[in-house]
Amino acid sequence: MDFTVIKSNLMKLGYKVSCFDTAAEAAAYLDEQIDNTSVGFGGSVTLDEMKLEELLSKHNQVIWHHKIPKGQPTRDIRVEAARAQVYISSVNGIAETGEIINIDATGNRVAAITYGPERIFLVVGENKIAPDYEGALWRARNIASPKNAQRLGVNTPCAEKADKCYDCKSPGRICRNLSVFWSAPVASNIEVILIHEELGY
Repeated sequence: MDFTVIKSNLMKLGYKVSCFDTAAEAAAYLDEQIDNTSVGFGGSVTLDEMKLEELLSKHNQVIWHHKIPKGQPTRDIRVEAARAQVYISSVNGIAETGEIINIDATGNRVAAITYGPERIFLVVGENKIAPDYEGALWRARNIASPKNAQRLGVNTPCAEKADKCYDCKSPGRICRNLSVFWSAPVASNIEVILIHEELGY
């Protein structure tokens, strides 16, 4: 996939953009950029596959609700992560035209990337890219969300086959918050990391 169009559009919308051929190269770049600071992680298979927590923890304080210190409530960790100086997340869908889409259950991830941290990195494998806004939204709802529901073992129609969104009203529904960035939020410092590999859901 050629990143020329999406990179140009994202930069016009106020984002910094860096492109890498491999996840390993992107991880090395982030390791150089982030040092001696607090780093919040959003729930992300992409970050897990890149082993970023292991890498950054060597010289940063990494806060991630996937790895909760004994005795600390999950909510406290999520709040602490959102207050970190740096926040890293992936996305559920991103359009070549520049729209960035995320769907959350609790809202901690969409809240953190919208406002708060001094620096935000959005790490995106090429499988997350769709031609336009409608395609990115469809992807977030019908590919990313069902696969995440299945991974989390929730009791929803989509979790059984991870095939599509059923727009259910199940108590275990994880697609409860939708975030769309039409352009970079005012005064934000968001860098999009594009990777020529398939990563996450």
